[in-house]
Parts: sequence; structure tokens; C-alpha cells
Amino acid sequence: LELIEALRCTPETLKGLLSQTTLAQARSAKGGDENWSVVDVICHLRDAEEISLQRVQTMRAQDHLKIARYDQLVLARERKYREDDPYTALEAFTGFRERHAAVLSALSAEDWQRSAEFAAFGQMTIFAHTVHKLYHDSIHCAQIARQLLAVIKT
Repeated sequence: LELIEALRCTPETLKGLLSQTTLAQARSAKGGDENWSVVDVICHLRDAEEISLQRVQTMRAQDHLKIARYDQLVLARERKYREDDPYTALEAFTGFRERHAAVLSALSAEDWQRSAEFAAFGQMTIFAHTVHKLYHDSIHCAQIARQLLAVIKT
């Protein structure tokens, strides 16, 4: 499925974005609604991927599921994003993404239509959730690119 292949591209995109980036640049390049650094965004992507993997596995296994929202700002504080290493976080993100892609690859056509009630989004199928993940990836990759360009230009 093309969706799964697209999901598999994000770790490569992130590695490319970070390839010529120093740790100081990754920490100082800030922006977005939360004014997160590139390090913060990579950590957010890692944690969002871990949560998404768990959600898809649960959606596949359970009916009439209700999925609560999580507070990404609380998670950032609790997991100390600002102190984290972006390369280690990217490695963890890549591992979660590989497992997520494997789970999606094993789904039947019927499984893709399994759904849950998301507090943040309403009723959502696994297919729609996967499309949302691609959207989430793209906005954060663009955010990282913008933030790094701003730091490199100065």
C-alpha cells in the first residue's frame, strides 16, 4: 500500500534534515505554535509514533473503543524533551515507525476499516488514522526544515 511506503519515508526525511545539523543548531532552531526546538519536535514525533502504534494495535483488537486525547505539552515536560538527544530520539522514532508499518502491512481490507472514537477527532478508521499520521509527519518535517533554515541563515 502506498500509505505504508509513505510512512516509511519519514525517518529518511528526518535523517536528511538532521544530517548537517549540529546539536546546538537543533536546540536553538525554534518555532511553531509551541515554540519547540527541532529536538522537541523530534521527541514529539517519537512519542506520537509510539502512541499511534499502540492505538492501531488496540483498534485492530477491540470493538467500540474510545481513545482519550493526550496532552503533548505535559508529555514534553515529563519526558524532558529539552534535555533529550535528537539522534537517539530519531532512532527510537524509526523503530516505532518500522513496527507500525509492519502492523499496518499485516492488516486485512476489513481491518483497515476498523474504527474507534477519538476524543480529539471523532470516529476514525485505521485508514483515516494512517492518513492523519502522514499529515502529521509532513507538517512537522516542514516545520523542522523552516526552523533549521532560519538558524543556518543567521
